[in-house]
Amino acid sequence: MFTGIIQAIGEIAAMEPQGGDLRLRILTGKLDLADVQLGDSIATSGVCLTVTGLPGDGYWADVSIESLNLTTLGDRKPGDRVNLEKSLTPTSRLGGHIVSGHVDGVGTVRSVARDARSWRYVMSAPAELARYIAHKGSITVDGTSLTVNAVHGQEFELNIIPQTFEETVFGEYGEGTRVNLEVDVIARYLERLLQGDAAASAEGVSLDTLRASGFVHD
Repeated sequence: MFTGIIQAIGEIAAMEPQGGDLRLRILTGKLDLADVQLGDSIATSGVCLTVTGLPGDGYWADVSIESLNLTTLGDRKPGDRVNLEKSLTPTSRLGGHIVSGHVDGVGTVRSVARDARSWRYVMSAPAELARYIAHKGSITVDGTSLTVNAVHGQEFELNIIPQTFEETVFGEYGEGTRVNLEVDVIARYLERLLQGDAAASAEGVSLDTLRASGFVHD
């Protein structure tokens, strides 16, 4: 588990194809690896990766076909920078929100504009994820825990303060940039709970389900 508070910016040093998937080497910069062991998890631009090697200046990790299909890691190339966060420990501060590192889908940056000392980003989410994104709710973008300022259909707005802008790769985003999205896990569990017995069927949440639960009144 992670908090979505980025600890360092890393750099992709090598990408080695391995029979359909990928072996990735990340240089970790200022990230302290003294307490990292083989088998530990590091969120790499929001993707939870297992450390398989520790060469001293970073780590190696395997990226499965599933991760390549659902994230932007397959689009990256050596020299690209990535957001890094080590996994939580029992004494960690939960400064952001609960982040699993399991990317739900890929979003797209629609626009970037200055907003006083901050930057305002408009992004779009895949249609199947839009229902989980709420005004003043939480979302994770490339591993960064953020608050949603506004929602318009599949598009949502974010305000990026100078600290976040400088300590993440947000400064490299432009119109059309693809980003990893993880929606708030609480929203996903809430939807499942609302389904009740219907969760075991393919129907999912319907108006009839919501009426039966008292959430919709005719």
